[in-house]
Amino acid sequence: MSAAEDDIRTLTPEPDALGERLDRWLAAQCPDLSRSRCKALIEAGALSVDGAALTDPSAKLREGVYQLHVPAPEPASPRPEALPLDILFEDDHLIVVNKAAGMTVHPAAGAWTGTLVHALLHHCAGSLSGVGGVMRPGIVHRLDKDTSGVMVAAKSDAAHQGLSEQFAAHEAERAYIAFTRGAPKPRQGRIETRLGRSDHDRKKIAVLPEHSKAGKHAVTNYETLSVYGQVPGASVGTPVAARVACRLETGRTHQIRVHMAHIACPLLGDPLYGKGRGGVLAKLDDGKVFRDFSRQALHAAVLGFVHPVSGETLRFETDLPADMARLQGFLETL
Repeated sequence: MSAAEDDIRTLTPEPDALGERLDRWLAAQCPDLSRSRCKALIEAGALSVDGAALTDPSAKLREGVYQLHVPAPEPASPRPEALPLDILFEDDHLIVVNKAAGMTVHPAAGAWTGTLVHALLHHCAGSLSGVGGVMRPGIVHRLDKDTSGVMVAAKSDAAHQGLSEQFAAHEAERAYIAFTRGAPKPRQGRIETRLGRSDHDRKKIAVLPEHSKAGKHAVTNYETLSVYGQVPGASVGTPVAARVACRLETGRTHQIRVHMAHIACPLLGDPLYGKGRGGVLAKLDDGKVFRDFSRQALHAAVLGFVHPVSGETLRFETDLPADMARLQGFLETL
């Protein structure tokens, strides 16, 4: 859709409305939009006042001229696209792929084309399970856009149901390789928290208080496989970075990224939960290794499950992608 088809609305609040909750007021001004839709638009930065973007739906209405940008409707369903896929296994019921970093799993705001769903629709020629909905056919679990590694998608409804049950019961084996700033203390352990949307940054997931009724229970088991370098001036045994294996008991949004940052070992290259580009990553910009490592250093290395139709035990393991292998090679020189 072209920008000319977007809907730009200018709104000025009445004096007696000042102080109202922003999303409630906006929904009242735009009866064709639900309150949840208004809330999503605000969180996406589509509402501004006097030229300044607003992103908190619960903020209080204040004086000013408001402008709402309602994007033109996207196609009702994604269309097949001939995109390359690294296929590890495929039969009539499911397909296992090694997803490349940079590929979004399913269509969403800002990624209406070029997703794994588009690629699967083309490759599978209409044989994906519809259980996941119009925008997520066949999708049983997800990886972040910039996380690489093994994923399974369902081609039949029976496979979708069976796989979903295994993931919900935490019966699928999921192991990730991460490179972290510093090394975990202790070197092996279990991180168990509640995770939910951050009140301060809607793009982030945060660790919530244990007694919180919000969020979801999340468990990550980790083991430090290697440590690299020594932080100058720090006590002996304070590594610059580490290679860590993480095994999931639950699969929450950004779980490993948030949990490792929570124990003061953010993933190298993580633009959301990391601590800037100083230290280790600054040395990667000298051109001798590669210009930049701008994604989180996280790879879904292992996926194991029981085939939901045949009953066969399947397990897939992939090597580090080229960029993470180069990163490891650099770390080994520290």
